[in-house]
Amino acid sequence: MITKRSSRPLTLRDVSEASGVSEMTVSRVLRNRGDVSAATREKVLTAARTLGYVPNKIAGGLASQRVNLVAVVIPSLSNMVFPDVLGGVSSELDDTGLQPVVGVTHYSPSREDAVLYDMLSWRPSGVILAGLEHSQAARAMLENVGLPVVEIMDVDGEPIDTAVGISHRRAGSEMAEGILAAGYRRIGFIGTHMPEDHRARKRLAGFEDRLTEAGVTLAAREYYQGGSSLGKGRELTERILTREPDLDFLYFSNDMIGAGGLLWCLEKGYDIPGKLGLAGFNGVDLLDGLPMRLATTDARRVDIGRRAARIVSGKEARPESGVIALSPTIIPGDTIRKP
Repeated sequence: MITKRSSRPLTLRDVSEASGVSEMTVSRVLRNRGDVSAATREKVLTAARTLGYVPNKIAGGLASQRVNLVAVVIPSLSNMVFPDVLGGVSSELDDTGLQPVVGVTHYSPSREDAVLYDMLSWRPSGVILAGLEHSQAARAMLENVGLPVVEIMDVDGEPIDTAVGISHRRAGSEMAEGILAAGYRRIGFIGTHMPEDHRARKRLAGFEDRLTEAGVTLAAREYYQGGSSLGKGRELTERILTREPDLDFLYFSNDMIGAGGLLWCLEKGYDIPGKLGLAGFNGVDLLDGLPMRLATTDARRVDIGRRAARIVSGKEARPESGVIALSPTIIPGDTIRKP
């Protein structure tokens, strides 16, 4: 079932009724002005947070009560995945008069709350944000702001308004299917610790589910914290293969660490893909410069950005289901045996 959003933005009156104080007092509290008791202030702020109310910083300033900006909220600028998404968004907005404005959350739910609060207070024309998992406060803001909201990258869940992305469970399952079809059975996984990396967690779940259906258990795992890098991929690949030298396949949670793992294996003389197969995820341009083409999954990043921007700008109607599911595509490369 799709979440039902409010048909209108919340107002001071809604906060006033929820907190039991006057609109004037609510206004004073939210603007941090006037002599208001601590108890009353907390009562107003609690009501505002619970409702998801965000002050309108342009109230009275524009007849439309909107600015020609699209709020784009992503977890990282250092991750090479998101510049591609932003490129898709920007190219689709070029002829609309709308401009994307980017907020970065660093994969932190509390940071996402703060970014959304600040960006929504300027009443952009729409919101594009990564992922389907948000705090209760963020969901309340997005459900009640009265703007088009497009959650991107993932469709394994229930969107607030519209979701554009791929099924990461499907992506993991399809990669497992390809690995099994090629005859690999001693399979290891290398990826990030996943408390906040929901999409990687879903891919691994889909991957393991398909292995289980085939009677295969993931033989080894190696997790890391912090950013992905070639060096990190090399380090973790050495670690897992030293511990489990009979592994015949390594599935990496992204292409960056996968590329590092591939380079380490080639330096050590591994027979790839004969004795050891490798695969990553994302289909990034980095792979074009490797001695061998790493198997990966095209996550449709540019297409996701473009479709999200089309929905927000009104070029494309929101689907009745609220979901635009693009198909992940496996790129076999040179690191998986031909079935």
